[in-house]
Amino acid sequence: MRTRAERFSPEDEVLAAARERAAEHGIVPVGVGAAAALTFLASAGRARAVVEIGSGAGVGTVSLLRGMPREGLLTSIDTEVSHQRLTRITCAEAGFGSGRVRMITGRALEVLPRLSDGAYDLVLVDAATVEYPLYLAEAVRLLRPGGVVALDNVCWTGRITDPARRDAVSAALRETVRAVRTDERLAPLLLPVSDGLLCASLLG
Repeated sequence: MRTRAERFSPEDEVLAAARERAAEHGIVPVGVGAAAALTFLASAGRARAVVEIGSGAGVGTVSLLRGMPREGLLTSIDTEVSHQRLTRITCAEAGFGSGRVRMITGRALEVLPRLSDGAYDLVLVDAATVEYPLYLAEAVRLLRPGGVVALDNVCWTGRITDPARRDAVSAALRETVRAVRTDERLAPLLLPVSDGLLCASLLG
């Protein structure tokens, strides 16, 4: 079923080229199934204001933009200027002008507190996994009622289900999943696409 889900929405040449560039630079972007899910989430929620933590060479960026209305603005945060350069290339190849994306270079945990409370429709988390619990807390603060947070790679190679794994990444993923499931403000959903896309809508 997971294989069928990954192949259900084949990617075009733009995203295929972006994946090749990502591989050349050691970047791991969102998977094919997760990318399709991001386009769906952005479209279904009519997401006009989106935050992306980790640019992934533009795969996630373009996937989100393709679901957003034309007046939408995506804020992309990344520590690496080189990753943002690749993202700009991907956005240009997909036909999105520079006015659709606001790129901020820096650590997300330093940038996110400067963004406005309750002002965003969707937040994608695809960066340092050990910081996911902190990203989640910031994302919930940023979301308007009905907004969605999506966290990629939460099932990373079975880390959250293997009790023998006690490393920092596994612990952070378990903490993140537990936080989403127990937060009464959130309506959680785990999508079994790519390496696990954990989503939650802010109730209100």
